[in-house]
Amino acid sequence: MASSLFHKVSLLLVVLWCLFSCAPECTNAHPLKICKFDQIYQLGDSISDTGNLIREVPIGAATPFARLPYGETFFKNATGRCSNGLLMIDYIAMAAGLPLLPPYKKLDGTADDVEHGVNFAVAGSTALPSRVLAARNIYSPVTNTSLNVQLDWMFTHLRSNICIHHKDCVEKLQNALFMVGEIGGNDYNYAIFQGKTMEELRSMVPDVVATIIYAARRVIEIGGKRVVIPGNFPIGCLPIYKTAFQTNISAAYDKKQCLKNLNEFAKYHNEELQKAIHKLQQDKPNAVVVYGDYYKAYQFLLKVATSQGFEREKACCGTGGKYNFNMTRMCGSGANVGVCSNPKRYMSWDGVHLTQQGYKIMAAWLLKNIFPQLHCHF
Repeated sequence: MASSLFHKVSLLLVVLWCLFSCAPECTNAHPLKICKFDQIYQLGDSISDTGNLIREVPIGAATPFARLPYGETFFKNATGRCSNGLLMIDYIAMAAGLPLLPPYKKLDGTADDVEHGVNFAVAGSTALPSRVLAARNIYSPVTNTSLNVQLDWMFTHLRSNICIHHKDCVEKLQNALFMVGEIGGNDYNYAIFQGKTMEELRSMVPDVVATIIYAARRVIEIGGKRVVIPGNFPIGCLPIYKTAFQTNISAAYDKKQCLKNLNEFAKYHNEELQKAIHKLQQDKPNAVVVYGDYYKAYQFLLKVATSQGFEREKACCGTGGKYNFNMTRMCGSGANVGVCSNPKRYMSWDGVHLTQQGYKIMAAWLLKNIFPQLHCHF
């Protein structure tokens, strides 16, 4: 028991040191390299978009993500990532010894572009198609590129550039990692900010979960052998929600000063998703399907932020109020919206998304958690 605990703690420390130092020799030693992944494919939303939304016509280029200060820390330029720098998928790729994934909409069709995988995630994307949300009187304001569209992109890409038929795909994708999400969070975000009740939100969960599992099933059926399906964040901890639902009722908050009811909802989604993943694991025993616990990874980030003295309440880029967030004057929206001088000391970048440092810490926890479950051969 003690030996097992020591091993887990030691592995986490190694992962943290590797990611925090970003030294090439350390990345090469990362245990994820044991898996020998040669490709990574990402489906999802703004948590993992590396540049698809900003290339969508007509709205993409007009979004704040297409200009500084987004991307200022690592890239010194806006890449379409909804952060000041790298995302979790970037750290996962580096830990696997692979280059950063190009966005699908940036590809020029050359072999170099597709050799190590592609990112199909789109900021603002939903799990449910726009028409299904519209039937529930929920409007998708950012993009109509929902999960089913991303799947179509991925299958078109695979059949055009990677494999010709099923047997070929099975062979060529055996060392690929598929990230199906995080996705579904925006279905709930839009519903909440468009006035839906908690009861209406909970009624959406079965359809959202079923859509995610259907996507994972299709990934497996085309030849995917290792699939990670992440859950949702504790949304009650995010500045956007803490600003919108700020209250003087102390009982509305937990010990971490997060909104209880919103976190309970996120837990409910995650629990239902895990149940569905367990059934998928039984249905597809030849594939390795892993739950990516973004909820607990975020809780770990909160602990690190507390112990290291990070700013855990306010957004780095924003203006106004207790949480430095204003829905009508968000990060990148124009003059008089400032950026903190040291994003490394902040968890939240823009009140919705994390800083590079926040994603780095979450990625460290996530990699430590999923690595043993991937059953990679030593």
